[in-house]
Amino acid sequence: MRAIIARDPGNASVLTMADRPVPEPAAGEVLLRVLAAGINRPDIMQRQGISKPAPGVTDVLGLEVCGEVVACGPGVEESLLGRRLMSLVPGGGYAPWCVAAVDHSFLVPAGLSDIEAAALPEGLFTVWHNLFELGRLRMGETVLVHGAAGGIGTLAIQMAHAAGATVIATASDETRFAELNALGADAAICWPTTDFVQACLDYTEGRGADVVLDVVGGDYVRRNLQAMAFGGRHVSLSFMQGSAVQVELLTLMQRQLSLHSSTMRPQTRQEKTRMAQRIGHHVMPLIKRGRIKPRVHRTFSLEDAAASHEMLESGKVFGKLVLTP
Repeated sequence: MRAIIARDPGNASVLTMADRPVPEPAAGEVLLRVLAAGINRPDIMQRQGISKPAPGVTDVLGLEVCGEVVACGPGVEESLLGRRLMSLVPGGGYAPWCVAAVDHSFLVPAGLSDIEAAALPEGLFTVWHNLFELGRLRMGETVLVHGAAGGIGTLAIQMAHAAGATVIATASDETRFAELNALGADAAICWPTTDFVQACLDYTEGRGADVVLDVVGGDYVRRNLQAMAFGGRHVSLSFMQGSAVQVELLTLMQRQLSLHSSTMRPQTRQEKTRMAQRIGHHVMPLIKRGRIKPRVHRTFSLEDAAASHEMLESGKVFGKLVLTP
């Protein structure tokens, strides 16, 4: 098969089509005919050489897919043949065929298109683990979501809103505010023109946010702490402004703040299975009822993967980008 790899670390131009064998499903896995594949920032980090696939994992990019089951590995019920699954995968999504663990997959609800389904798995696992497990967000609390117009942000808004939390979102463009509000944001802050710390404190009448979901890193971490309530939880998902941060420990201690972070790719298979079970119980019913749905900004053909990476890096994407083989 012809699939997308990064021939060397670098910018989007290093993405190229290469011949790779059609993978075979191992125990607990299925072979999917890929109908669509989501694009994520970890794909860019792999292309840049910042992160690498685990030993034994294909060098083909792509961490989430929607596909039709065409073969079942040992231990997998053949009743899945012909069914659509949306799956979190360790790699291999930018291809016509991809293997996926059944335990990290969900049957695609009838109301979701292939493209919409491909835009969900990575975000579902990421938001569930970081917002509700590490961040311990509860009904009645307030969460500050940075990068709210991104794929993770738009999903985090919906999931937090569905959980009964108050959502404050930051975005770079006020024209996006109406749709962010429609997704469930109670307040929106234009960070290029407004001090988000003061705006967050003003909206919460000086109390601050119980949870901050941050993708910026750098100096934002220090500022986020100023916008947090007593006992607040700060969760870092990425570091677009740099991974080196400086914090005042006395501030953390006196206000009982905590810092958390994670990446999904290094999680064990058992941990991902556990998360999938919780997502299946708590979130999939909301997706089936249409209360949570991905916002897809644009689709690209597999051959145009480089252009999709360039668009994602431009910062002008509202929602998700998806490849269609």
